[in-house]
Amino acid sequence: MKLHVIDGTYELFRHYFAVPSARSVDGTEVGATRGLLRSLAMLLRGQDVSHAAVAFDHVIESFRNQMLSSYKSSSGVEPELLSQFPIAEEATRALGLVVWPMVEFEADDAMASAAAKWSKRRSVDQVVLCSRDKDLAQCVEGDRVVMWDRMNDVIIDERKVIERWGIPSKSIPDYLALVGDSADGIPGIPRWGSKSAAAILARYEHIENIPPFALSWDVKIRGALVLADNLRERMPEALLYKSLCTLRTDVPLCESLKDLRWRGAHRTQLQALCDRFGEKRLVEQIDKFAD
Repeated sequence: MKLHVIDGTYELFRHYFAVPSARSVDGTEVGATRGLLRSLAMLLRGQDVSHAAVAFDHVIESFRNQMLSSYKSSSGVEPELLSQFPIAEEATRALGLVVWPMVEFEADDAMASAAAKWSKRRSVDQVVLCSRDKDLAQCVEGDRVVMWDRMNDVIIDERKVIERWGIPSKSIPDYLALVGDSADGIPGIPRWGSKSAAAILARYEHIENIPPFALSWDVKIRGALVLADNLRERMPEALLYKSLCTLRTDVPLCESLKDLRWRGAHRTQLQALCDRFGEKRLVEQIDKFAD
């Protein structure tokens, strides 16, 4: 069987910017949550979806904000999007799905921990990380742990990670540390771009293994002298960025695999939510109810 782990934060952001605004009966903005509900309901109609969980950033800030002041935060996030996080968690639970609301950690950490915890189980054929967030590419293992870009219906296994980024999954945190990640507030190392980072990491795999002087590199890279100088001078920063980009696999997920089996939506809760949201057709599209 497959275990589907959904990036609820990504889904909520995506729908906030993709679907029209909608108000609940009390005037609360719920457009993104309605979009999330429809998306999850569609997922649950899939024949191979039997076990699933959804991870959310209950708050945007995490332990990483204590490590780097510029790391992503709730500052600048639209209030009408932030206000929907607790509503989205409530709606997801009404669908009968396990919810992991992260406070100290991030949703990506929960997803990485789920992959680490259950991918080795004999009963699990594949862990499917439902997200297109490049941070999660570090979790991909062969075709046993994959990413699923649901919007484009693309499965990203380890072969496709190499095709897309030019490096194996284990080098993704190093790549992000060198290149930077504006979405997470990580500046990267000056002059390092995607091509140079991919070329050097394809050879040395990790930042710690890169020789400090370009004359020792056995791969030709344009501007190697400047790149090596910048990395050598900023090595402490590069290692900090790598630590920030490395997903945690020790998030305490209390559920057993049995707990992750989807047994159906909670009809009364879901109907009440749909009535509040003005969502008239969703309940009719659910084909299994737990109560």
